[in-house]
Amino acid sequence: MGKLSATGAKSLTKPGRYGDGDGLYLNVSSSGTKSWVQRIVVDGRRRDIGLGSFSTVGLARARSLAHDNRVAVAEGRDPVAEKRESAQRRAPAIPTFAQAAAQVIELRRPTWSNPKHSAQWESTLATYAYPMIGHMAVDAITSADLMNVLTPIWTCKAETASRVRQRMETIMDWAVAQGYRQDNPAGHSLLRGLPKTQRLKEHHQALPYAQAPRAVIQVRESNASIWTKLAFEYLVLTAARSGEVRWADWAEVDWESATWEIPAARMKARRPHRIPLSRRTMEILGQALEMGDGQGLIFPGMRSGRPASEMVFTALLRRLGIPAVPHGFRTSFRNWVAECTPTPWAVAEAALAHNVGNSTEAAYMRSDLFDQRRALMDAWAGYINGKKDKEVDHG
Repeated sequence: MGKLSATGAKSLTKPGRYGDGDGLYLNVSSSGTKSWVQRIVVDGRRRDIGLGSFSTVGLARARSLAHDNRVAVAEGRDPVAEKRESAQRRAPAIPTFAQAAAQVIELRRPTWSNPKHSAQWESTLATYAYPMIGHMAVDAITSADLMNVLTPIWTCKAETASRVRQRMETIMDWAVAQGYRQDNPAGHSLLRGLPKTQRLKEHHQALPYAQAPRAVIQVRESNASIWTKLAFEYLVLTAARSGEVRWADWAEVDWESATWEIPAARMKARRPHRIPLSRRTMEILGQALEMGDGQGLIFPGMRSGRPASEMVFTALLRRLGIPAVPHGFRTSFRNWVAECTPTPWAVAEAALAHNVGNSTEAAYMRSDLFDQRRALMDAWAGYINGKKDKEVDHG
């Protein structure tokens, strides 16, 4: 030992391999990077062992590592195999696609306002992705593997296939962020390899607003449970979404101001939403209060402490032959506002908890136009209940 010095090794720039004795070399590449290599004989075979870069492993440390390797060989051990096994023990286990998907779903679950989102993720992945790639480690999956998942359904189940691809892309993004791979094979390059399909946007089936009052009467006169009938009318009068009504809680109702405030966690836009309650809506709440204890869910389902099924309103409308879905009554309300009232666009959109304007406009407009919306919701309740339309003046 002693052919190299720390100062001399640092000054070396010419590409080549510089010996230090006993098989230890400093390798200088053509790009100028330096690394330590030890040449050693194990079981009669010459082996080269990398000991690290010069920038992190100094001369003294390189000599120490080389000495340890020579001792290992003298004791009948294989330092190359030991180094490989040590690296494998330190490396994190690479999850399979199914394991990665489960972690992604758990991470995203708190951000979903509707529990059905996680069920949809699990169902579509289990049906289309897991049979082909669920068992594969995420670092081994290629674009070709994902093409095999999507090709059978890309044209015949276009909407489902698009969602499966988006979900696979999210899972592979997670794999990249975790350091399990460097690229995402489910991105735009995959899309370019799939045939183009024309996707028509499907709109929720809705009644013309003139038929909405009759639909409410049909529900009132039906043999549905009183809870279902009250909840449905409450949905129509508040122009709320089905899930917002089914999960409505007594703690969200302010009786004094006749206001229902839905917390951000249950709103699609992740913002709290105040709804002014008309006289008829307050009557509905009064009936519900008489039948319950004023605690927990306003419109409880069949199982104690649980909301009604997400299909309860849909099934009712089908049974009564009403050609609409629950969400469609928001459309009926919006069309009535546009055609029967002089309500400004921003007020109408705020009533539906839609984003108003672009991000800049939203930053300046902090008001939810609540007072104007109260007059609007009163007029809507009057229309649904067959009363003469009130003049709604918001101009």
